[in-house]
Amino acid sequence: MHLKIGTRASKLARAQAEKVAGLLDERGIGNELVFISTVGDEQTGVPLHEIGGQGVFVRALDDALLAGEIDIAVHSMKDIPAVRPDGLITVAILIRDSPADYIVTDKKQEEIRILGTSSTRRTAQFQRHWPGIEIKQLRGNVDTRLAKLKAGEYDAIVLAEAGLQRLSLTLPGFRCDPVIHVPSTNQGTIAVVSRDEAAVREILVTIDDAKTRTDTLIERVVMEEIGGGCYTPLGIYCHDSYLIAEVLSLEGDRIFRLERQITGSDQARIFAAEVRDGADELIKEAYKRLGLSS
Repeated sequence: MHLKIGTRASKLARAQAEKVAGLLDERGIGNELVFISTVGDEQTGVPLHEIGGQGVFVRALDDALLAGEIDIAVHSMKDIPAVRPDGLITVAILIRDSPADYIVTDKKQEEIRILGTSSTRRTAQFQRHWPGIEIKQLRGNVDTRLAKLKAGEYDAIVLAEAGLQRLSLTLPGFRCDPVIHVPSTNQGTIAVVSRDEAAVREILVTIDDAKTRTDTLIERVVMEEIGGGCYTPLGIYCHDSYLIAEVLSLEGDRIFRLERQITGSDQARIFAAEVRDGADELIKEAYKRLGLSS
């Protein structure tokens, strides 16, 4: 069998797709990369919540799968929205890389005055933990963001540590503790999506990591139950079934946080209901202020 692997064309997306291609090569499965442009790649000058949130990096690849133009699509799992088209499944989840955020800078923390990020979660968390910091919007691929840092537009920028690892980039700076700066749902995880076809499932199950699937699917259960997508400052992180979730106000001055050892999706839903109830006003406020309907 020969598989067409759909991916965005950025260096990071390509590196992730090549990782999947390499795993298929090891198993004697022929494959080729097919590059597809998404709305998120084409509109880099505005915050994600203004152009559709998580799904902006995924919809074009979903369409290509449903049209039969590709056989599988490779994504950063955190980009995959909760609501999925009929007929598509997450056929494989690779072993998780670092879930942590990474601060790229050549300065000490106390010297950082301007921090670049477009994430409402990161913005709220850094405003909470680093009082007085100025947050400036930052979008674009990794090279674009690093160029803006080098040009002096920022003192530091925030990237996912997993992305740096996949690009084999060693940059000055420091890692954020994911227990304190709780990452976005599924951060650090590569997922493979396909049509629900037995032949493809049989191949891709061989690269699926059971432990990562358990933790990341628990995170997604909580995300789906809470709602909020990438609009609300929301961090969800599960490691060895120990689950942490926090919802913050847009300025980071208010927070609802819950953590607990859980077993399975039923307990995850109970956990999520507690978070949703406790953070209800924060979630409604974020939607209202961002001009969105909840």
